Amino acid sequence: MSLHVGFLKPCGYRVGVWLAGALLLFGSSDLWAQTVSEKGERFERTLEENGQRYALIGSGVFTYMIWTAYAGAYYQAEGETDPQPQSDIPRRLELAYFHDIEAEEFADATTETLQKNLTAYEYSQLEADINTFNQRYQDVEPQDRYVLSWDGDTLRLALNGEMLFEGGNAELASALFGIWLGERPLGEDFRDALLGR
Repeated sequence: MSLHVGFLKPCGYRVGVWLAGALLLFGSSDLWAQTVSEKGERFERTLEENGQRYALIGSGVFTYMIWTAYAGAYYQAEGETDPQPQSDIPRRLELAYFHDIEAEEFADATTETLQKNLTAYEYSQLEADINTFNQRYQDVEPQDRYVLSWDGDTLRLALNGEMLFEGGNAELASALFGIWLGERPLGEDFRDALLGR
């Protein structure tokens, strides 16, 4: 009898360990199913922010020359599956950085890109708002995340959950989203990945 009891105890222990491992595995795979990964950075497939639900359209990695600069994910209002990055529908862009970048570099790149993408008249109409927006940038370090969002009424910029800018209008939102997602983006491959092409 003691032999059987001695056998059952380790057997029961092994079954318990296996069950615990299986639960962890299934729980983990469920978590993985709810996110996508780009170079180790995970992005939710669906999320809610400021009362608006968003669904992932696409994700990718932006490479500048030989550097992998950041990973990103683009979202639109849940149910809006046709990519419309420069429309009036609620949308959201999340960027996770792999390198240090100074606030001034963000501001300079934003100004330079918008001056290329917009007509002189369009830029002049938005210039004051662009300048205000540029002043809100902060330095980033690896693993920091910027989120640019437009909920249909308000444009927002947040860094690691801290709100840096709230305001603007639909035209400013479209111009800023166009930096990555417009006809002349910073990177066409990155744009196409974000738009799920």
